[in-house]
Amino acid sequence: MLRLFALLIALAFPLAVHAAGGGESTNTPDPRLSGGTPRNPDLVIAEKLIKEWKYAEAILHLEKATQADARNADAFNWMGYAHRKLNKLPEARIHYAKALELKPDHRGALEYQGEMFLMLDDLKSAEGNLARLDKLCFFGCSEYADLKKAIVEYKQRKGIAS
Repeated sequence: MLRLFALLIALAFPLAVHAAGGGESTNTPDPRLSGGTPRNPDLVIAEKLIKEWKYAEAILHLEKATQADARNADAFNWMGYAHRKLNKLPEARIHYAKALELKPDHRGALEYQGEMFLMLDDLKSAEGNLARLDKLCFFGCSEYADLKKAIVEYKQRKGIAS
């Protein structure tokens, strides 16, 4: 029984570390991105600007980041996020789709795209993203919890029974 518990802890630890996020310095290798190579400086700047709610400025850096690496799902996810926050939903839709094309199990893109679906009154698609996150997040994750909360709040606003 002790071995089983130790095995479960060993398997869960990398997931917990992954869910907690990575370093944000411009030259810190992040093994989850680009095979451990240094992160794109424009992506790092854009993430900082997004945290400061400077979405239009972030988009300028994200455009550079996606031009430098057209396979960076994180950059496309953040591009979708920034456009969504500026209520530019057609653009957000395109960038979330690209992020998920590059990395179908991108938890952040699934969460944020689900939130965009709610803005478009597409509850069925948001719940589809929640189901995908449920499968990806065996031990639970913040992306699942956040989208679940957004769906519950959406249903309450719309008077939809759960």
